[in-house]
Order: sequence, then C-alpha cells, then structure tokens
Amino acid sequence: MRHRGRAVDPSKITKTALMTVEGENDDICGVGQTSAAHALCSQLKSSQKIEFVQPGVGHYGVFNGHRWREETQPKIAKFIQDQK
Repeated sequence: MRHRGRAVDPSKITKTALMTVEGENDDICGVGQTSAAHALCSQLKSSQKIEFVQPGVGHYGVFNGHRWREETQPKIAKFIQDQK
C-alpha cells in the first residue's frame, strides 16, 4: 500500500483506535469488508479496536435516521470516550 509514493504499513499503528461501522443490509459495500482494516492494524490492542455491524440498516441508514441517532452514534461516542 502506498500514499503519495511512500509505503504505508498499517501494522506500525499502535496509538490510534479503530472502529469500523457497517450496515447489515448494505447493498453497496458488503458486510465484512471493513474487517480487513482490523487485520492490517495488527499491533493495536483489542481494547483499541471494535467492529460494529448495525442490524437492520442499509448503506444510507448506517449514518442517517433514528437507528443512527439511537444506536450507532451512542456506540461511537462510547468507543471514543473509552479511548481517553
């Protein structure tokens, strides 16, 4: 993997937390697609990583609507707070 011509090695990441969010019924990006990020960031502790699949939503619903406000966004806020 390269960025602006320089090699990037995600296994060197040790201080940045990683949370991925997907919709269970996403018709654009297949569920499980973001799990690759967790494998690539292999030096992160388990407490620094979380994979979340929001049940019952599609691509648009992941970050919009009542499921976002009531379920997904609070999980993201908690994950951020837990990293402090």
